[in-house]
Amino acid sequence: MSSAFYITTPIYYVNAKPHLGHTYTTIAADVACRFHRMKDEKTFFLTGTDEHGDKIVKAAESGGMEPKTYADRISALFRELWPEYGISHDRFIRTTDPDHIAVVKQILQKIYDAGDIYFSDYEGLYCFDCERFYTERELVEGKCPDHAKEPVPIRESNYFFKMSSYQQWLIDYIHENPDMIQPERYKNEVLGFLREPLDDLCISRPKTRLEWGITLPFDQNYVTYVWFDALINYISALGYPDGENFKTFWPHVRHIVAKDILKPHGIYWPIMLKSAGIDVYKHLFVHGYWNVDESKMSKSLGNVVDPIYLKNTYGSDAIRYFLMREMTFGLDSSFNEVALIQRINSDLANDLGNLFSRVLAMFHKYFKAIVPQWDPAENPYPEFDLKAAAESTIRDFSTSMDNFEFHKALASVWEYIGTMNKFVDTAAPWELAKQESARQRLAAVICSLLEGLRVVSGLIYPVMPETASTMQKHLGLDQQQPFYLMDEIGKWGVIPPGAELPKGVSLFPRMDPETIFAAPEDKKEKQSNVSAIMPEITMEDFASVDLRAATVISAERVPKTDKLLKLELDLGFERRTVVAGVAEFYTPEELAGKTVVVLANLKPAKLKGVQSQGMLLAGIDNENGSVAVLDRHLPPGTRLK
Repeated sequence: MSSAFYITTPIYYVNAKPHLGHTYTTIAADVACRFHRMKDEKTFFLTGTDEHGDKIVKAAESGGMEPKTYADRISALFRELWPEYGISHDRFIRTTDPDHIAVVKQILQKIYDAGDIYFSDYEGLYCFDCERFYTERELVEGKCPDHAKEPVPIRESNYFFKMSSYQQWLIDYIHENPDMIQPERYKNEVLGFLREPLDDLCISRPKTRLEWGITLPFDQNYVTYVWFDALINYISALGYPDGENFKTFWPHVRHIVAKDILKPHGIYWPIMLKSAGIDVYKHLFVHGYWNVDESKMSKSLGNVVDPIYLKNTYGSDAIRYFLMREMTFGLDSSFNEVALIQRINSDLANDLGNLFSRVLAMFHKYFKAIVPQWDPAENPYPEFDLKAAAESTIRDFSTSMDNFEFHKALASVWEYIGTMNKFVDTAAPWELAKQESARQRLAAVICSLLEGLRVVSGLIYPVMPETASTMQKHLGLDQQQPFYLMDEIGKWGVIPPGAELPKGVSLFPRMDPETIFAAPEDKKEKQSNVSAIMPEITMEDFASVDLRAATVISAERVPKTDKLLKLELDLGFERRTVVAGVAEFYTPEELAGKTVVVLANLKPAKLKGVQSQGMLLAGIDNENGSVAVLDRHLPPGTRLK
């Protein structure tokens, strides 16, 4: 066992369900982690969800839920998506986890005691979507640069973190550690930020405005700014300060983030660590955006790509391959299904799939499924030395993977696959099979190709684990043995003579774009908008849910909101007020008099100043909403089972 490898994704904000951008980042982390396992390193892979802040409260209110209920629901979508793509993280952290909250409070108190947090009145421009204050010079034509909205002037008293005291230290630290932020353009971008005066960071929100957050340990009237809370997950997940994982893996971490959160990770985070007396992280890897229709993928633009639809249509390994092959890490890339289908048909079906099927078919035809005796040192075609080419490919692959150049790593493997395909055409095993005197040469050709496929199966393992496993099974390799380890992949003559290999399979059938795109648009949309099934429950769990028929006596809009209706309901035994996020789909008059379904034993919650005593059952997707209405009369208060 060699050195330790710790990799993290950002923890994803639960104001919306997961999309392709989240999927890319998490797959990239999984690919890097699998590669370092191949190097027999001790690894730890962290992902999770960020669940506090203004936007979560707003999203919960629009759905008529408490923030915790809403966060539980969206966090589950992320947790349940990753196994669909073969992602094998070591921990899924939530910022609502008790151990995380305890570490956040510990770090806050430590920084406060060091004198780096102070209290002050402040008047500034606040973007609720970013959940941060902006200075005039940071705005673009008077608007938030990320959301193109004018920030709202706010005057309040808050706690501030003395980031300005550490500006020169951070500049010097980055120069002393030139590979800290990669690719280099993002290091230069951070240094560009630091050429301007660095403002102190507002790290609190008064509970009079926001209650959903971690309470400051030194003032119970304030909660922590969401970024100050979220960044600490990278050490709380390891059991800071005394956990064995923290001692083993920190600070030798590779953070992976998208470029829109470079500033918090490249400036806030190292200064927080320095102030708290914790070793600063070693590496931050920054990738670009996936663009759709020439625009950054965004919920607000409505151009997000649903990973469940992609996986169900094309398969998880094909999507993993496309994302790693198509994007140059650090640069933006464009997503469209036409390019995806072309990659599948060209790279996966034609190049890899065809080679695998041809070689296994010839092996079974000429050697009756039994590996013949052959000399691995024999090379009847010096211009196609598959063993030497494999060694060169492994070196190139390893260098690229270490540098997070996943597209280059895969390109080197596909160059080797191309060499093998040319070798088949040059050696023409079907001609050798006609000559009894060429029997030994035929064995060397076929067995060299089998060994080459074994090398390929090992190298694609980090990106396409299911395909790698299928290939190794049909190459007669024991699935319990570490054939994917780099030290094993580089050997030659591993498949033993006398072994019986199962027949080959089609790894990647060709995709027909006309068939895929001929699917009705409404069917595609439904596939895209259906969320993952929640975890199974028992009948005992369901018995605790009290659903009741209720008659809507009256309805009215909640002032200063676009989505909320205040409903007065008759439950037979009492009247109740329920707030529901259906104002986009129903006028108050449309609901009056209807018999609806209400979750009657939900803990009351205050939404926009209105006490809501239950929850209306409704289905809502991106564009449509429908309240559950009973089609036959039931007396108000009837329990539904």
